[in-house]
Amino acid sequence: MKTWLPPVFSLFSLFTTRAAVIVPGATWTDTSEAVIQAHGAGFLKVGSTYYWFGEDKSHNSALFKAVSCYTSSDLMTWSRQNDALSPISGTDISTSNIVERPKVIFNAQNSEYVMWFHSDSSDYGAAMVGVATATTPCGPYTYKASWKPLGADSRDMGLFVDDNSTAYLLYASDNNQNFKISRLTTDYHNVSEQVNVLSASTLEAPGIVKRNGVYYLFASHTSGWTPNPNKYFSTTSLSGTWSSQADIAPEAVRTYFSQNAYDFPLGSNAIYMGDRWRPSLLGSSRYMWFPLSWSSGSPQIVAADVWSVDLTAGTYTVAIGTTYEAEDGTINGSATIISDSAFSSGGGVGWLGHGGTVTISNVQGTGSPQWIALYYANGDSTWRNVTVSVNGGIDVYVDQPDTGGGHVILSVPVQLTLRSGLNSLTFGSNQTNYAGDLDKIIVYTAT
Repeated sequence: MKTWLPPVFSLFSLFTTRAAVIVPGATWTDTSEAVIQAHGAGFLKVGSTYYWFGEDKSHNSALFKAVSCYTSSDLMTWSRQNDALSPISGTDISTSNIVERPKVIFNAQNSEYVMWFHSDSSDYGAAMVGVATATTPCGPYTYKASWKPLGADSRDMGLFVDDNSTAYLLYASDNNQNFKISRLTTDYHNVSEQVNVLSASTLEAPGIVKRNGVYYLFASHTSGWTPNPNKYFSTTSLSGTWSSQADIAPEAVRTYFSQNAYDFPLGSNAIYMGDRWRPSLLGSSRYMWFPLSWSSGSPQIVAADVWSVDLTAGTYTVAIGTTYEAEDGTINGSATIISDSAFSSGGGVGWLGHGGTVTISNVQGTGSPQWIALYYANGDSTWRNVTVSVNGGIDVYVDQPDTGGGHVILSVPVQLTLRSGLNSLTFGSNQTNYAGDLDKIIVYTAT
């Protein structure tokens, strides 16, 4: 479930900064200004450095190009290092094969970094795991082998290391019908025994967080590249009985159009690290990272447009913005005000594009780049886009994924430079397609 942007949308890489905030769905660049390519991610901390491993999809293909490796001290600013794993001709990790969801753990017994990944054929018929090892976090890793764990299928997978350093493989098996948990050998090179199976669960994209002695399994169901409501399960023993599934976000938003990749513990909470796949343009699939809070007693995604993390304190801070309702703007052409209880104030603007526009005036700017979240509904089964111009300037296109229904609201970010003082933002001008229905915008001062 993964993409490249239309040429005009590549403008966003010019506007994207590396400031210390996290903006779900934005184009995220590294310290060299290149778009981060690390999908289906895995994370590791060594000393004070964080390592992000993932699939390089810059060639817009599901086939294997590289497992990338990035480093950071704060989870927000990332530098690309050498590729951790590269294709090897004539093996199961050639450029004609699939390598997905790389996860790396450290084996203290052998002072070795061990990478596991979903290893497959181009038609996803092989359904194997692969293992590679290295003496340093970014490697490069030496490929060991690919095989079916305990003789059974393994597709989407993850790893979990318990407090006693016992490691487990989490994997979709038996043609994705059953979900299994198997203990690794002490060197982390293989599996030793199956410890649990969630039968007929159709789960994939797994991750586990342990909190106060309770294990929380996060996973999506199987719907190809199309997003679905990701779930959580809990238990006090990995070999015991798991709770029934429950949602981590409102079911209708389909996990804010994302799929789980990794779940990162953060103090008494965690970070949900997901992918917003775009299969026609895999290289422009976006990262959907959100705080995952237990404040209600169960893990729930905090739908933050812009936020930051304090790793020392184990806390997160959600940015506060200023809201401007679309229906309060000036309507032109075929655009019209529509009523819908799903919208924040019961109304929004539809029929944008094809001559229909709305201009929101008196938007306060800082004179520096600012993040703006566009809240919209797109009831189509395909993506749309909308233009936005500042004070009559150049039109910038913002992609709008389908929202899963006309009464479901999602947000997409864009970074624009507003002049200090009051500004006008026009949506829908100079586009021949219809945009999604605009509910509101939220303007943030955080950059």
